[in-house]
Formats: sequence, structure tokens, C-alpha cells
Amino acid sequence: MTWEWDETLFAGAAEHYERGRLPYAPGLVPLLAGALPADGRGRLLDVGCGPATVTVPLAALFREAVGIDPDPEMIRAAERRAAAAGVARRTRWVRLRAEELPAGLELFDAVVFAQSFHWTDRARVARTVGGMLRPGGALLHLADLKGERHPAAGSPYPAVPRESIAALVREYLGPVRRAGRGLLPRGTPGDEAEILAAAGFLGPERHVVPGGRVLERTADDVVAWTLSHSSSTPPLFGPRLGAFEADLRALLAGVSPAGRFAERVPSTEVFIWRIPGAV
Repeated sequence: MTWEWDETLFAGAAEHYERGRLPYAPGLVPLLAGALPADGRGRLLDVGCGPATVTVPLAALFREAVGIDPDPEMIRAAERRAAAAGVARRTRWVRLRAEELPAGLELFDAVVFAQSFHWTDRARVARTVGGMLRPGGALLHLADLKGERHPAAGSPYPAVPRESIAALVREYLGPVRRAGRGLLPRGTPGDEAEILAAAGFLGPERHVVPGGRVLERTADDVVAWTLSHSSSTPPLFGPRLGAFEADLRALLAGVSPAGRFAERVPSTEVFIWRIPGAV
């Protein structure tokens, strides 16, 4: 069984995503404020917005920020985050797959994919969003910087035992990465540069935003982080979810009897692609 997108991809993950995922690097918004046509008058589209991790911080730079996601729990989480941040009036949330664009959403000045482009029919979606951008508009591809270590020097607590957690997930779900109802034997696809260039985008400009401070993480945070990933969402474990969580908590307790861990906010890698035309 190979992978095809299905509606279970992030089923049951929204609440864990909100709690467990680390934030993007703290300098991301200032960088984008200087690199984008972001004068408070334009429009932003966040494709695969999840719980608005990126949409809400960027909303202040635009007149309107629209987030789309196919998961209803993610949309509800995004609405809550926007309300809590006081930007509900300038945000809009639509339950929608990227492949269903343009969906009457009209034109935008910037489109962002924050660790979401690889879940789409990339060539088709790149062409579509290119047609939804005004001349000079930008497409942003955001991701945690690959291969970066997350040192937590100076903290009294140990690092999150990511490799041991991954091994435990494999014990329960098998050696091949799961994703919804399918499998990803080769991981998620790359080659974004070729696809976006073929769709008419110019660039990219690459930026690395340095990571932030060391955060103190509880065992509950780490459990949420584990269950927020497409490869280990709660439904994948079925009736064994309780046993998996118990084993995970035992693993964490063995590493940190205090139930506390240290983890540094990762650096963020940003690729900015532009549609030809005046900015």
C-alpha cells in the first residue's frame, strides 16, 4: 500500500498539535515583514494552515489572512487561536483541500506553505496558486531547518529522547512510516524547486531564521508532540493507543524522573518564490 492523501491524515491530531509542536523561530515575522509586500493592505493565503501556527502571527501584516485546511478540528483550533490573539476580524478559515483551490477566494499578495506543500498534488497546486497571486506576489515555503541539532546547554533537564520515541512508534506501527491510510516508504517528496520553477515562479531567496531560546517541556508536552505527527496520530494506533501512551510515558519517566525536558526552538528555513511583475 502506497500513500494517497485521505481525510484521516491528521485525524485526532489538532489538540496535540496545539500543545506539542514547537513554535517557529522568533525572528520569522520580522524577516517576512521586510521581504514581502506586507503593508497591512494585502491578503495572505495559508495553505494547510493547521491550528493557525503561522497564519495568526502573520495576520498583522495583512488586511486579511485566509487559512485553509481539510481537517475540521484544525479549522476549529485556528478559529480559537485567532480569537485568543485578537485577530478574528482580519482572519478567515475555510475547510478546503489545496486541490480545490481557487474556490472563489480571489487574489492574494502572498501564499504560505508551512510544512504542508508535500501533502498536496504539488505541480497542480503550484500552478493554481501562481494564478491566485497578484503580479510580484510571493510564495513562502517554511520548514524547520533539516539536520539541525537542538542543544539545550545550561538546562538542568535532559533533551527530548526523539530517537527512542521514534523506535517505540516503529514497534507499534511497523518499520515503514505511516501517513493516514497509506505508507511513505521513501518519506515525503522533495524537488520543490523544480516544481515551482516549472509553474512560473522566480527564485528562490533562501533565509535561515536562527532558533530561539531553550524551552522547558513537560512529559505531557512530549506526548502531545508525538501524537501530533502524521506518522503517529492517535487513530493509527487503534485499540493499542492506551498501551502506546503508557509505554511512551514510561520511556519518558526513565529519561527524566522529574517529568521535565529541555528543547531549543528550532531554526526556520524560508524559501521565497515570486511571481513576475511589479511589487
